[in-house]
Amino acid sequence: MFPLLVLCGALLGAYLLLCLTVLRLPRCKSPVKLHGKTVVITGANTGIGKSTAMDLAKRGARVILACRDQQRAEAAVSDIKKESGNNEVLYMHLDLANLQSVRSFAENFLKAESRLDILINNAGLVMRGKTKDGFGMIFGVNHLGHFLLTVLLLERLKACSPSRVVTVSSGAHRVGKIDFDCINTHKDLGVGDSAVALFKLYSNSKLCNVLFTHELARRLENTNVTCYSLHPGAIKTEIGRHSNLWWKMALLPITTLFFLDVESGAQTTLHCALQEGIEHLSGRYFSKCAVEEASTKARDDATAKKLWEVSERLCGLA
Repeated sequence: MFPLLVLCGALLGAYLLLCLTVLRLPRCKSPVKLHGKTVVITGANTGIGKSTAMDLAKRGARVILACRDQQRAEAAVSDIKKESGNNEVLYMHLDLANLQSVRSFAENFLKAESRLDILINNAGLVMRGKTKDGFGMIFGVNHLGHFLLTVLLLERLKACSPSRVVTVSSGAHRVGKIDFDCINTHKDLGVGDSAVALFKLYSNSKLCNVLFTHELARRLENTNVTCYSLHPGAIKTEIGRHSNLWWKMALLPITTLFFLDVESGAQTTLHCALQEGIEHLSGRYFSKCAVEEASTKARDDATAKKLWEVSERLCGLA
């Protein structure tokens, strides 16, 4: 019995040490206030997006939750208004799985709002299926929808500069790859619908996020609009809520023990959106509220340029 207690104590001690060191995430230290500024956040009705929206609302920003589910979004708006004391929080419909919805959102936003200071491409999912336009769901939502949204709002961002575009990627981008032949033949980043295949598709989409930011920064040189991609950390969110039951059960012990809360997950997003003095790092990848070297393939100029051009064609911009 005694050896077992010692072992349990050692394991508990190791776990606590892990939580206080490796798993612990730094906080955004920026004191910046945002009165008179407007922020758009996709997927802000839950998880990291909602936590990000809450923080920015507390700083005085006009915060627009760009979400697909009206009921959940309006509930989030109510929560944020109540806790932040800021009534300049509203919902606008956006379904990233439907490019026409993206165009409608952009059109309605540009008509109704005079400013856009920060665009946060936060929404993401892991699920099977196709978008309204026939793309793989993960590819369509995690990359193409955000690509089109950003391009359509760029002129307003330029007009309100200095402004920023922040795109939530993932450390999973390091195992991702871009297969342009597959994109051309299947309108997707890969094939298969097993749990492993879905993780590969997710990783590929997160690589798209980093490459998109890399190329966007090049195109925004001398505009006073900067952009950043980031890894939020291992966070307990609802991103996998559409996954099958067995996959959820397999991941439950890992997420329970080693994944952190959504407020922690929002910190690097907030750092990229708010921190002064990082403008020269436009196009770079961040983790734990600091710049970090992205994978070599995520910094390839030719791949980034080709992905941009292919995305323009798929979105009907070229």
